[in-house]
Amino acid sequence: MQQLRGKVAIVTGASSGIGQGIAKRLGLGGAKVIVDYVGSPEGAEETARAITDAGSDAEIFQADVTNTDANRALVDAAWSRFGSADILVNNAGMEKKSDFWDTAEADYDKVMAVNLGSVFLTAHFGIPEMKKRGGGSIVIVASVQGHACQRGVVAYAASKGGLLSLTRALALDHAADKVRVNSVSPGSIRTPMLEMSAGHFSPGEPVDAVVARFGAAHPLGRVGTVEEVAELAAFLFSDRSAFCTGGDYLVDGGLLAGIGVQ
Repeated sequence: MQQLRGKVAIVTGASSGIGQGIAKRLGLGGAKVIVDYVGSPEGAEETARAITDAGSDAEIFQADVTNTDANRALVDAAWSRFGSADILVNNAGMEKKSDFWDTAEADYDKVMAVNLGSVFLTAHFGIPEMKKRGGGSIVIVASVQGHACQRGVVAYAASKGGLLSLTRALALDHAADKVRVNSVSPGSIRTPMLEMSAGHFSPGEPVDAVVARFGAAHPLGRVGTVEEVAELAAFLFSDRSAFCTGGDYLVDGGLLAGIGVQ
């Protein structure tokens, strides 16, 4: 479990959901973690406590990752606090549910800035620091929506599709620098975002019932957990995945294997 000891990680959107799960798993693996968040700090504080309880170190940092200067400061924080930046988790994300004709331009721009643009910016400042250390590993949290879309999430689906291409481009451009770049594409994972989605699609119905219905669409018959996504990410950060770069790894309970099959 201490395979990541001595590593320093930056996790964006680490105050809840998948980002929180990955940050906790990094701490369990021995990594020191910069816990990035926006909004209220309670979730980030919970994440940091779990990391310190696991015997590692954590630093909370508030940054709007759509902002260039904030991204520079986020990477600088890893160096000033822990002396390096070896791991980058691009997890910050948002979703706006609306059909194409009902999607406001401002909403589309915001989703693209958070989900896609922030990854470009964080990598822009993070990769040069990884090169100083002789390499590093980046994991981008994409989605099955980048492969096969549902209705009413045009901006979200476009942003996640862009992340898959950005993963491949960064991996190719920085393979010689020994910076590995991979993405994970979760299916339905029990997170606050999924619960919000349940409320949107089935208002008035108990959330647990809607989530169970989401899970039934997956061949394994359930939704996933943040811990299951975090285990895949931990593998991609470790030396066990040293020959893996430019790939996208599904953690979707078989969802995409059965798309369109009744």
